[in-house]
Amino acid sequence: MLGWSLTFLVLALIAGVLGFTGVAGAAVDIAKVLFFVFLVLWILAAVVRAVQGRPPPA
Repeated sequence: MLGWSLTFLVLALIAGVLGFTGVAGAAVDIAKVLFFVFLVLWILAAVVRAVQGRPPPA
C-alpha cells in the first residue's frame, strides 16, 4: 500500500511539472488517502502485536 502511495505521489509530481493540474491534484489526494490508510493499518498491527505479547519484527 505504501508503494501505491509513493507511485501516486510521483505521478502527481510529474503531472504538476507538465502542467496537468487536475490530474496532479487527483493523484495527490489519492496518495494522501492511501498513505493514511497504510499508517492506520500499521498502527493497528503494532497494537495487536503488543497486546498479544509478541515483540515487533526486526
